[in-house]
Formats: sequence, C-alpha cells, structure tokens
Amino acid sequence: MFLKTMKSFFIALVSVLLLSSCSEFQKVLKSENIGEKYAFADSLYNMGKYRKSLRLWEQIVPSYRGKPQAERIMYLYADSYYQVGDYYMSGYQFERFASAYPTSEKTEEAEYKSAMSYAELSPRYTLDQGETEKALDKLQFFIGKYPDSEYAEIANQRIIELSTKVQKKAFEIAKGYNKIIDYPSAIAALDDFIYDYPGSPFREAAFYWKLDSQYNYAIGSLDRLVEPRLEEAALYYDNLIRSYPEGEYREEADKMKEDIDKRLQQSL
Repeated sequence: MFLKTMKSFFIALVSVLLLSSCSEFQKVLKSENIGEKYAFADSLYNMGKYRKSLRLWEQIVPSYRGKPQAERIMYLYADSYYQVGDYYMSGYQFERFASAYPTSEKTEEAEYKSAMSYAELSPRYTLDQGETEKALDKLQFFIGKYPDSEYAEIANQRIIELSTKVQKKAFEIAKGYNKIIDYPSAIAALDDFIYDYPGSPFREAAFYWKLDSQYNYAIGSLDRLVEPRLEEAALYYDNLIRSYPEGEYREEADKMKEDIDKRLQQSL
C-alpha cells in the first residue's frame, strides 16, 4: 500500500513539474524580453531539449547579429539543428557560422559538423548520388584543411563509406547493361568503371562482368565476328585471372574460358 501511494505521488509530482516547465516555456516563448529568451534557450540546450531551444534561438538570432553574444548563439543555433537531425539546416547554419567567424575556436568543429550534416543527407545507393558527391567534397575539404584534427579519423571513415556507395551505384549501372543484354554498353561502362575506380571493392566483379559481357556478345554475333570477339573475351579472362587468381569468380570464369577455347578450336 505504501509503495503504491509513493508511486502515485511520484507520478503526480512529475506531472506537475512537466506542466510547470511547459507553462514556463510558453511564457518565455511569448515574451518580448530577448535576454530572458536567450537565458532560457541556453538552459534548454544544456538540458538536451534541443527542439524547444531551437524555437527560442529562431526568435532571438536576428536580434543579436553584430553583438558580442552572436558568435556563441549562432553556434548553438546550428548545433541544435544538428542534434535534432535537421541536417539540411545544420549543414547550412554551420557553413554560415564558419564563414562569419573564421577565427573562432569553434570553426573547426563547425566545419566538421557541416560536412557530417551533408553526409547524413546521402541517400541509399540506388538513388541519385548528388548529395553524396557534395558530402564527399565537404569532407575532403575538411581533411585537407585540418589533416591533424581530432575529427579526421571519423571524417576519413565517412569518406570511405560514401565513396563505396558512389562506386556501388556506378558499378550497378554498368552491370545493368549486361542484364538488359546491351553488351557493348556494358563493356564500355565496366571499362570506364575499372579505370575510374582502381581501388574499388567492386573492381573484381567489374572484371568478371566485362568478361561475361564480351563472351555473350561474341557467341551471339554473326559467324564472321564470333572468332575475333571470342579472342577479345579470352584477353578479358586473362586480365581477370592475372589480377584475381583466387577470386570469387574463378570457377565461373574458368567455365567460360573452357567454352571459349573449345569454340576457337572448332573454328580452325
């Protein structure tokens, strides 16, 4: 009975405090006292109540432009957007902060969070990668400007992650030509991919699908074109095996090469 009473009391107390807090926030929100809004926004930010603090920052930012407090307010304003996951706004506001206060002790962190904001906007690889490319530019600029930054390791990891996503998109587009039986386009696109991304985790697959495309292109050609195209396919096989002798596509590639050799032998 005692525990039940204490539990009810605690719930009631929390409810009163929440109502009181909400009431105070609404009062400050409607107030015309800018200093009071600043102090309350600062308090909410420090408590991790970023959404509420944002509503107050939005009201007071214009009033502090050009004043000594502006630098701090602009940083907290941008960071509040970052903390609530509004990355379009945080990327933009951190950029504005870095531009307005290039010598601030917070500029490095602002540029890092701006770049990371754009990284968060990167969509899944099947979609247009314009935002990903923009994020890569921002992150690479950050690393170039602050190579010894405490944020450099995380930024580099994000660069690898985003670069892989861009590469996967490019690879899947190139491979897609093979799937729709447009073998010449597949060969050209995969060739470009191999040249453009020499260190890509999809490089081996690109070599294999280039071989597959050339092989199928050859056996579906006019009789007079089959032999030279099979010979080209044999060269693609050699390139694949030379680069990845124990690769995951070795078995399929060997079967293709066996058929290529058989067909070439029959043409003699």
